[in-house]
Amino acid sequence: MAAEHTRTLARTPGRKPVRTITVTSGKGGVGKTNMVANLAIALSKMGKDVMILDADLGLSNIDVLLDLAPKYNIQHVINGEKSLQEVVIEGPHGIKILPASSGVQEMTELDEFQRMRLVAEFDAYDADIDYLLVDTGAGISANVAFFCIAAQEIVIVTSPEPTALTDAYALIKVLFTNYQEKDFRVLVNSARNSADAMEVFRRLSMAAEKFLNISLDYLGYVPLDESVRAAVRKQTAFMDMYPGCDASLQVTEIASRLNSEARGRVKGTLQLFIGNLLKGERNVPA
Repeated sequence: MAAEHTRTLARTPGRKPVRTITVTSGKGGVGKTNMVANLAIALSKMGKDVMILDADLGLSNIDVLLDLAPKYNIQHVINGEKSLQEVVIEGPHGIKILPASSGVQEMTELDEFQRMRLVAEFDAYDADIDYLLVDTGAGISANVAFFCIAAQEIVIVTSPEPTALTDAYALIKVLFTNYQEKDFRVLVNSARNSADAMEVFRRLSMAAEKFLNISLDYLGYVPLDESVRAAVRKQTAFMDMYPGCDASLQVTEIASRLNSEARGRVKGTLQLFIGNLLKGERNVPA
């Protein structure tokens, strides 16, 4: 039987409300991590405190993309070797990053003692955060699902490629069928223009409505832009390297849209997010 999932709306006394957004994709190579990094920078430029959780626990990508060299990662926290405060590193514009790395143990494999330690570390972490952006791995694994159902919002990144569209639908179907998730926002990356992006969204939305009876929300698009590739080669965020390029302007618009609706969507704390994550982990559909 599929597990029931209910996000808690209560705010822990004394804790700053944090908006948690999981950014995921059905297929690798659609630019998901790049979207997370640049969206974080755009929000930071708007005066928001942002943390990125690199939740691709087998393949660390955020630090490589931003040319960072973390000495420690979340595995050191899980093993009790380091505190969360010691592991979190600072990225561009003061963004906080909780890194993963190759070979890091997946959340699905944690024992009870490790879960308790992780919850305790998050509970002791008192840095001010407005947004937690969770960059998951690609695909439809249980580990990806856990990060999705723990967050307040789910953003699906896709592209005009047919395989990306098919895999995005497959991910939505798994999250809806197994975890009763119904609210999805879609960000189309590498579109030729706004019309191209809307056509991608229309096709995905029609499939979701016809076969799953759910409606998707269009978050926006980022155009195919050579500036993006150039910035990746330089291991620099395109928001910084080419602030006036089309891709940067669109990411800024998406960040503004998210920020303008923040008041009604902030419903929990960082501590509640990790609690939901580990609670959801134990509710795998049979």
